[in-house]
Amino acid sequence: MAEIQDTQPARVDISKSSSNVPAEGYDKKCIFCRIVNNEMGTELLHCDEEISCFRDIKPGAPHHYLVVPTKHVGNLKRMVDKGKEILEKNNITDLSDVRFGFHWPPFCSVTHLHLHVLAPASQMGFMSRLFYRLNSYWFITADQLIDLLNSKGETN
Repeated sequence: MAEIQDTQPARVDISKSSSNVPAEGYDKKCIFCRIVNNEMGTELLHCDEEISCFRDIKPGAPHHYLVVPTKHVGNLKRMVDKGKEILEKNNITDLSDVRFGFHWPPFCSVTHLHLHVLAPASQMGFMSRLFYRLNSYWFITADQLIDLLNSKGETN
């Protein structure tokens, strides 16, 4: 992927109140479950009972965060709101130059639901623009997915 400048994200309160013991909603084979459970040494930018956030290991933009449910399932709209909050805390105010989205199966490399938050989208390299391409067969924006779920009567 294109070389991305190293930008340090603002630290966010990590208020995970549970112990480090895996609980319901934990899959020991899932890398994201292991990250959220502090088993991988990954810096958590945010972690609460519902949502956790950390940097993508292969960033497609200077600010590329993964917002995941702390448990193996979660609420899509809250994930988007948390992604916006993380961007604001990192001084990203132009939300028109941000991409929020998901990869469709079978194009997702980790089966734990996760939201890609990329900013600024205008600085994504060629491969990142391909991987996170709008209106593709492999990537759907958060807004498109919310609309799709609403049309089917599923709000979370």
